[in-house]
Amino acid sequence: MLSYKEIMALPPRENVATYDTRDTILYALGVGVGSGAPTDPSELRFVYENGLAALPTMPLVIAYPGFYLKEPQYEVDWAKVLHGEQRLTLHRPIPVEATIRSILTLDEIYDKGADKGALLLTTRKLFDAASGELIATLGSTSFLRGDGGCGGCTDSPPPPHQVPNRLPDVVIDLPTRIDQALLYRLSGDMNPLHADPAVAAKAGFERPVLHGMATFGIVGRALLGALCDNDPTKLRRLDARFSSPVFSGETIRTEIWIDAQSTASVRARVVERDLIVLNNGIAQFGEVCP
Repeated sequence: MLSYKEIMALPPRENVATYDTRDTILYALGVGVGSGAPTDPSELRFVYENGLAALPTMPLVIAYPGFYLKEPQYEVDWAKVLHGEQRLTLHRPIPVEATIRSILTLDEIYDKGADKGALLLTTRKLFDAASGELIATLGSTSFLRGDGGCGGCTDSPPPPHQVPNRLPDVVIDLPTRIDQALLYRLSGDMNPLHADPAVAAKAGFERPVLHGMATFGIVGRALLGALCDNDPTKLRRLDARFSSPVFSGETIRTEIWIDAQSTASVRARVVERDLIVLNNGIAQFGEVCP
């Protein structure tokens, strides 16, 4: 059983990882770049080493810590953990190759009650190992369905961003490949739920599901085109809540509301099932510091 005091006393997790242009290209392929228009310059720049640029959502997989909650010192009922929310803030353009130092901290556990689970909020900061510069800050909320009653904070967690109650200003459809999950997992998340039909069936799915982080990256691609002229240095922030899984081969429709000069609300659904899969999104755009 998870102990609130013990888990919050654990030290930050630090690791250093090096990636190169091949990894940058592989991530872009994993979120569908080039699948529809491989010779389009706005697509090619993310998958061709001549003038290569990194997608702004790539920090999601850089120095990825893996499923650390499975480790015994956390005492989490890991089989019942769900990734609920993802937050990304960019401080500098993402280099196409670098050595990165990652520092992950546990921020708070909101205890919803013994039969209602708990919410774990974490922060991961990515630094350029050579210069020490902060490149990106990632926040995550995990739903610990089996760890309610752990003695955590009983206050209400931060409320989600609300999208407007009107038709979106921009709608962008991006199809996924039938093998999208098999491609995306090569960037680091090797959970068999995304590849093995037997594992997916045990989890209650008819077939393997696409990674939530891949959906997040595909929505990021849509925002690049709609808000940033496909310039990866102009997306500064993207936060969103995962609401339902996507299956590889489905079409992700990103709905965008322009709230202000540099802020937009975001939601995404799968066209084939008319089901919202990513909600309560907020994006900020404009020049990221050089």
